[in-house]
Amino acid sequence: MTATPAHTAAPADDAHPAEAAALHRPVIDWFGAHARDLPWRRPEAGAWGVMVSEFMLQQTPVSRVLPVYEQWLARWPRPADLAAEPPGEAVRAWGRLGYPRRALRLHGAAVAIREGHGGDVPADHAELLALPGVGEYTAAAVASFAYGQRHAVLDTNVRRVLARAVTGVQYPPNATTAAERRLAAALLPDDEATAARWAAATMELGALVCTARTPGCARCPIAARCAWRAAGSPAHAGPPRRGQTYAGTDRQVRGKLLAVLREADGPVPRAVLDRVWDEPVRRARALDGLVADGLVEPLENGHYRLPLS
Repeated sequence: MTATPAHTAAPADDAHPAEAAALHRPVIDWFGAHARDLPWRRPEAGAWGVMVSEFMLQQTPVSRVLPVYEQWLARWPRPADLAAEPPGEAVRAWGRLGYPRRALRLHGAAVAIREGHGGDVPADHAELLALPGVGEYTAAAVASFAYGQRHAVLDTNVRRVLARAVTGVQYPPNATTAAERRLAAALLPDDEATAARWAAATMELGALVCTARTPGCARCPIAARCAWRAAGSPAHAGPPRRGQTYAGTDRQVRGKLLAVLREADGPVPRAVLDRVWDEPVRRARALDGLVADGLVEPLENGHYRLPLS
């Protein structure tokens, strides 16, 4: 899968064990009854399936990820299968998931797993963190969800649940803070298996019930213990939350350029790419950015292709 704002009271860095335990059981029981049947949660997914899902789910909803995930695992069921292909094939198969640099990073991780770990996704958290493209969140998520280890897994959904239930504010800060990490660590159950279950359960609670815009408090298993509800559900008073615009941005132009390259059987002339966007400055900037990011490879004859190495 990324100092508490001055306007809020700082949460305690050490949650009281009894208070933490009072949250664990209802959330975990709710998860047992309401968790979605997702392919990366099934035992046959393995650590590689979990890792692929975590790369794909960053800033992308489950409904868009599902078909691409299934096609990806059918084509590349093991890291070595992906590592054997050019990185451009990963970009091509990524389709319209967005943020295609994730495809290159996942390909780089697959190569590192093949070359440094015998083709198996490592279980050790430090070794996961050393893989290309794997940050703090992804390493914790794979170690927890694939290997049942005890790690604080802080995605946007978990951060929102903890912000409301424990800190008493509507939304967490725009970027993950040290205070959030300390709170999440303090709330972890001591038992590894229970901690892994808690990580998955709080993530699902944030995705299905404690949502950003319309939280379903009537369906929440910890509504009676929620600090935000107890405070009267005060409106967000911190810095403006970042929106994600798309239309008319460089990101949209990049997507259109990549779509042409993904669908082509070979190199594409610059003249064809020039037709995807009328405004030349933004179009050139987007293409230059794709080249700089390693997503597009320029050729000497004025053609472009997805990267081969």
